Amino acid sequence: MHSPTVESGDSKMKTVLAIETSSDSASIALWQRDTLLASEGFASKRSLSADLFPALAKMLNDAPEVHTIVVGLGPGSYAGVRIGIAAALGLQAVWNCELVGIPSAAAMGTPSETFCVIGDARRGTWYFSEVSGGACVNGPELLDSENELLKSAARFPNALRCAEALPEAIHAQLAELGAVESRVPEATILAQLASINLGITQRHDLEPIYLREPHITRPKA
Repeated sequence: MHSPTVESGDSKMKTVLAIETSSDSASIALWQRDTLLASEGFASKRSLSADLFPALAKMLNDAPEVHTIVVGLGPGSYAGVRIGIAAALGLQAVWNCELVGIPSAAAMGTPSETFCVIGDARRGTWYFSEVSGGACVNGPELLDSENELLKSAARFPNALRCAEALPEAIHAQLAELGAVESRVPEATILAQLASINLGITQRHDLEPIYLREPHITRPKA
């Protein structure tokens, strides 16, 4: 792995490392000069740390100097996003390179597409985000009920995407608006967006997109 030095302000010359760990299908990618140099996907479950770091080491072995690291910020798996950010922070501390974050919803389609991303935020709530031109132009926001989700989704017939299986009842209602496409965020899209400075919402001190305070179960007295 090399310590990067940025010699050009031309975004097309940047080498970008992307880390996306917000869903059950994690991925990493290396992008340079409008070209995908390498990518790898793997299951993002309890063994994420054990799988992510060896994959990064393998991808970065003899790789070009990395100028920018981009991380998918969620919403999604809170632990997964934290692990992705931690990995990026460690590399950034060594390389002293640019570090940016993009909502993971933006990595579920190309910059030429307009669509909305929905997801189960648990405990009877949902999240919703409108994506256009490679950026989240609305949300991600927390919706308090199925009715709120249906109202938001009704504005985007045939443009609904979700990274996980929805409960059968809500899936049936959404299907009346058009097909709900199963799509996970992809590191390759994150890398492409970062290389042309699209969709970036955070820089340097990254935090997961977490739409509410965590639910803590306290032990019985």
